[in-house]
Amino acid sequence: MGLLERCMLLFNTSNLYEVLGLSKDASDSDLRRGYYKMSLLVHPDRAAGDTQATEKFQVLGKVYEVLKDQEQRSIYDEQGVVDEQSDNVKQERNWEDYWRLLFPKITLQDIVDFEKKYKGTEEEKQDLTRLYLQHAGDMGRIVESALFSEGDDEARIRGVIQGLIDDKQLPAYRAFTHESTKKRNHRKRKAEKERKEAEEMQKDLGVSSEESLSALIKVQLKTEDLLGTTAFRIYRCF
Repeated sequence: MGLLERCMLLFNTSNLYEVLGLSKDASDSDLRRGYYKMSLLVHPDRAAGDTQATEKFQVLGKVYEVLKDQEQRSIYDEQGVVDEQSDNVKQERNWEDYWRLLFPKITLQDIVDFEKKYKGTEEEKQDLTRLYLQHAGDMGRIVESALFSEGDDEARIRGVIQGLIDDKQLPAYRAFTHESTKKRNHRKRKAEKERKEAEEMQKDLGVSSEESLSALIKVQLKTEDLLGTTAFRIYRCF
């Protein structure tokens, strides 16, 4: 399966720019930031054990490699095709190591701080606008794809989108305006299940709900692997 087909399967679009949440006129710095933002959703440290997340992470790396290569990008922009035989696409590499090579100084605390600054901003609103249009108002896909989105964020996200619809900035897709209670409740139950699993991990680490994120990061972190596979789920329990 080619890169474009894999993008369609995993991200519901074969447009490489859309995969990174960008437009065709994106600058090199935009590409880097887009890759960073989208890869945070599916980074192995955040989605350990999710085989599809791992595949998405790998595909994001290849998409970024293609678009940051001026020659490859020009071919894609002009012809809408990707050279599947190029080293950017063909080679297999450790994409997690590649990610850390690009963003070597990023820590868990950096990501937490980024989340706090990101939520409620114009940037988040633009991202939600893109996701709403990309997924034709399907809240399940929107919540799943939105950066730093958890079950507790759904009402807020819905409010942002509804405000844009009311202001005539977005079309009123039926999938959004007439979503069934059954679908909403299913997402709610799923989010609650994931929250309970995170709380169990929190107990296993010996961290109480009263402890701060800073304390959590410091407690019993003798192995970085443990932090990598659990921290993203745990810190959301506070």
